[in-house]
Amino acid sequence: NRCRELLERTSSLRSWQVNLLHGQLPLAQQSAALKHCPDSCDGSVVLASAIAESSVTIDGEVRGKIGQGFVVLLGIEEADGAEDIDWLCGKITRMRVFTDEAGLMNKSLTDVGGGVLLISQFTLHASTKKGNRPSFTRAAKPEVAIPLYEQFIARLEAELGLAVETGEFGASMQVALINDGPVTITIDSKSRE
Repeated sequence: NRCRELLERTSSLRSWQVNLLHGQLPLAQQSAALKHCPDSCDGSVVLASAIAESSVTIDGEVRGKIGQGFVVLLGIEEADGAEDIDWLCGKITRMRVFTDEAGLMNKSLTDVGGGVLLISQFTLHASTKKGNRPSFTRAAKPEVAIPLYEQFIARLEAELGLAVETGEFGASMQVALINDGPVTITIDSKSRE
């Protein structure tokens, strides 16, 4: 199949995956590999919803709250690193999905001075291929995910120039939001989409 052909062009599956994850394959080869081998090549996944307001509650207490901006659900995978964080944070802050004076989606988060409510969400890496109970084996374990989650917060704060509101990693949370648009976009750090 197409995936096997791509693998045969490289020395081994392991080096091919490592090269792909670190962006060391030619762009055309990366793109083709990701289209034909999506399950073995996922990266950090972000679901960004433009909102009028949002909050997160844990154990009956509001822990984070923002007005206009993004609710960002972040799923981290074992192979993720600083490159994924940098690319995603840049995309989140510069993506033009907020309306301008003409009613067009032409303004970024930084243009509108919006905030971010960041929620860790390992279920974004769910696999529903077998049976009716999702598998979450592609999601990073806490010892990998927590440091990356903290790096993501710091990088996003640096990009925005303001504090990022968050939930609590691993906690049961209730997230309330009022979608604006509605606009909700999925971003994958490996496929760069």
